[in-house]
Amino acid sequence: MKKVEMIVAILVILGALNWGLVGLFDFDLVGFAFGSYLIDRLVYILIGIAGIYQIVSLVKTKKRVR
Repeated sequence: MKKVEMIVAILVILGALNWGLVGLFDFDLVGFAFGSYLIDRLVYILIGIAGIYQIVSLVKTKKRVR
């Protein structure tokens, strides 16, 4: 599971940096880095899945702490 968590963390960071750059400079880092519409879409889908994974992990952790 450590590999999955590392990949998820990288994707979430990439997504956060991308949104920050879009907000500040109207620059799409994912589009610039990958350049292909299909690959861009796939990366955005993976970032979304990573975000959902993080939410589920957070909820599970919160339940264990109680």
